[in-house]
Amino acid sequence: MAFALRKRGPSNFERAADGSMSLIEHVRELRNRLFRASLAILVGFGFGIWLAEPVRKLLSKPYCDLPASIDPVTGKCNFVQLGVADVFLLNLKIGLWVGLIIAGPVWLYQLWAFIAPGLHRNERRYAYVFTALAAPLFAAGAVLAFFVTTKGLQFLLSVSGDDIATTLEVTRYISFVTNLILLFGVAFEFPLVVLMLNFVGLASAKRLLGWWRIAVFVFFAFSAVVTPTPDPFGMTALALCLSLLYFAAVGVAFLNDRRRGRNKPAYAGLDDDEVSPLELDDDPVAPGQRIEAAAPVDAPEPITAPAPIERRYDDMT
Repeated sequence: MAFALRKRGPSNFERAADGSMSLIEHVRELRNRLFRASLAILVGFGFGIWLAEPVRKLLSKPYCDLPASIDPVTGKCNFVQLGVADVFLLNLKIGLWVGLIIAGPVWLYQLWAFIAPGLHRNERRYAYVFTALAAPLFAAGAVLAFFVTTKGLQFLLSVSGDDIATTLEVTRYISFVTNLILLFGVAFEFPLVVLMLNFVGLASAKRLLGWWRIAVFVFFAFSAVVTPTPDPFGMTALALCLSLLYFAAVGVAFLNDRRRGRNKPAYAGLDDDEVSPLELDDDPVAPGQRIEAAAPVDAPEPITAPAPIERRYDDMT
């Protein structure tokens, strides 16, 4: 028994890539993808509320590991809550951040599926590589920020004397830690910007290497502003990590330039007094054939007069 197979039409990705999708269809696709992304974030927010308290305790660990944070009576790490609903609102904020991270693969895919049809094949390939590198770099920056926070709090709390009891307010402390993690994570994405400039052809690897003094100075200045303490430990750690990532990105740029042959001049294999190799064709040219004279053109024949038009019908019938 033979079954008739229905011919499958082009997908939405193919129709958006070749420009056959109308504006209304683009708007409808954007609406559907925003709905799916919002639904995924809502589900992630539910899991984030469930994980809010463990995450808050994890972010409090740099402060709670210090001896100055322990209450001598209860033996627990104490924070201050100034408002009645401060901890509740803080848990909602932490739940939202955790929900965005949990639902990240879904809403990032929806965003990418809407943007990707407008990119070329090589641009999509570069986007895959940069996205695969962005997440580990951000995670490395977050881990470094967590480590710098521990050392920074130890320095800041040691400044106060024995006659001062230090107890941190919970919402300000969590905001301080999360902002520091975001700053360090975004700073670790700078090598991707360097690679992007090289891959699109705006800056060669040799030029990027020539900018190393300016880059190192900018890294140390940025680290001095971002790190929370005036001690040189956190600033030096962040600046050295950024410098190493910059030189690693320049090394990848050198490999990319060598692969594309950007640094090779057009006549690199020739000496200054050597002429370029030209292919000389010494074959003799045969004489051309004799062209006969053209015959005269006959006079045109007279054109017969057209027949009279039948008035009962128009020109279309």
